[in-house]
Amino acid sequence: MIKNLTEGKPLSLILSFSIPVLLGYLFQQFYNVVDTIIVGKCLGVTALASVGATGAVNFLIIGFANGLCNGFSIPVSQRFGAGDYSTMRTYIANTVWMGLVFSFAMTAFTVVFCKPLLLLMRTPADIVDGAAFYIQIIFAGIPLIFLYNVVAGIIRALGDSKTPVFFLVLSSVMNIAMDLFFIQVVKLGVAGAALATVLAQGISGFACLVYMTKKFEIIRPSKKEWSLSAKACLVLCSNGVPMGLQYSVTAIGSVILQTSVNIIGSAAVAAVTAGGKVSQFFCCVFDALGTTMATYGGQNTGAGKYNRLYPGVRDSMVLATVYSIIIFCIFLLFGQNFVMLFLKDPEAQIIRDARLYLLENSSCYILLAAVNIIRFMIQGMGFSSFAILSGVFEMIARTLMGIFLVPAFGFVSAGLASPFAWLLADIFLLPAFAFCLNRVKK
Repeated sequence: MIKNLTEGKPLSLILSFSIPVLLGYLFQQFYNVVDTIIVGKCLGVTALASVGATGAVNFLIIGFANGLCNGFSIPVSQRFGAGDYSTMRTYIANTVWMGLVFSFAMTAFTVVFCKPLLLLMRTPADIVDGAAFYIQIIFAGIPLIFLYNVVAGIIRALGDSKTPVFFLVLSSVMNIAMDLFFIQVVKLGVAGAALATVLAQGISGFACLVYMTKKFEIIRPSKKEWSLSAKACLVLCSNGVPMGLQYSVTAIGSVILQTSVNIIGSAAVAAVTAGGKVSQFFCCVFDALGTTMATYGGQNTGAGKYNRLYPGVRDSMVLATVYSIIIFCIFLLFGQNFVMLFLKDPEAQIIRDARLYLLENSSCYILLAAVNIIRFMIQGMGFSSFAILSGVFEMIARTLMGIFLVPAFGFVSAGLASPFAWLLADIFLLPAFAFCLNRVKK
């Protein structure tokens, strides 16, 4: 159902919109977590480390794709908020053309160069082949990843945050079933986990596309609106590319940090993988609030209701603060129990390191919440270039940690890299939001 976020109390609108988005992220992370659990339990620590060693490279490429698709949806939400449906449909049509170009170009490039990058990152010899095979399959499925994210982004831009959740649930169930089949029955190893993820995402994307085209007449472009428009493509890229680069620039720091962890050894990689997967699952709340802010900011900016922007950020931060405190307490009490889900033969050092990683990250979740909420609000307002600058600060922080502190102090520094990155990004984003808010009001 199409939802207008320009009228009503911000808090109630944020909750009603973000809860379905949160469920979608939870299911997406759920099958990622289950995927990792199945790999760790069925194939062992070496396989777990192989999958984990691809995390930074995966973030570098898939993060760019997701950011690009989310950025493409911002002009759609702005034109929807303004009631300019013809221009909105032109943007939707040209999003399809741009998605095809970017997805196939990225697939060709990444499949060829992912293994040399893993070798450059000094991935341990006992896991590098498995890591390369896994990530090559993931990257071969980039067009399917684009399909789902483009369609889901358009639907959310219209205020419908519930429909994409249904298809993510479908994807999650299929992914788990195919994981077990490809790993346990067909014996494909880590390649089976990657294949299951790609196929599940593709089926979900096609199903979501069929639903969208049948359900929402307002988005169906006419023959004229389907024409490739240089102006529309420029607007889309001015929103999408900075948003995608924000993830990629941030990921460069993650790649450097991952290289430092790789040097410590495959056990450290496994600990970061287990701790990171748990953390990502519980951070879905911050992802959902960020996605909500992009649509909320886009619609209200398009409608000229600028006085609603700050209350949206404020209410979201209140929700995130309460949640952050609760999650830190849960990890403090039960962190090692979550970590043990991923290990076939629990090793005491890996469990201790992974728990430490969780505690270091969760103690600073409020910083991450601010990054997502403020950055996505700024993007929704139409200032996507600021996303790159905030990403630069995160990259600098992780790079410094990876080059200097991890080699000097070992694993304990790896868990502090992300909090340091979030802090530097917030130092930039807080005044940036004040600047952007003042700018649109003028």
